[in-house]
Amino acid sequence: MRRRAKRKIRNFRGVRTLRARADTAPAGLSVAYGRMGRMSEHPTGDALPEYAERVLDVAELIPPGRVMTYGDIAEWLDEGGPRQVGRVMALYGGAVPWWRVVRSDGRLLPGHELRALDHYREENTPLREAPASAEGHLPRLDMRRARWDGVTGGPADATAGGGGAHT
Repeated sequence: MRRRAKRKIRNFRGVRTLRARADTAPAGLSVAYGRMGRMSEHPTGDALPEYAERVLDVAELIPPGRVMTYGDIAEWLDEGGPRQVGRVMALYGGAVPWWRVVRSDGRLLPGHELRALDHYREENTPLREAPASAEGHLPRLDMRRARWDGVTGGPADATAGGGGAHT
């Protein structure tokens, strides 16, 4: 186990900055900045946390044209909460269909609205048109019709014998 470098907070003319101590080696980030991936792509070669693997596995199960909320995935796993699922998706979600894991209000992921919208239109995901007064006039997901319950209409229905339902 590697020790992290201790950091001191110093004030320079009212500006707070972090400075690494000179007598310690610089600490590396636990996750590569700006890169998302699954275990086989993890830059350090270390395995992803077990919880992250389970979250990503659920995201891969969501059928095209359907979505699950961060809270739905946490409930389906019976562990964590929406923020933990969101954190996993933010760090590692680039290798899975990230656009199928959404906010509960149906708003598109900030900063990725247009990319997500392209995926939703390609997959015929139910959308609600935005009113003309809405900022950016971007549609929202129709959560009543697009939300997947984790059981019906998914990969388990396509295989003989089912067996994919969460208990």
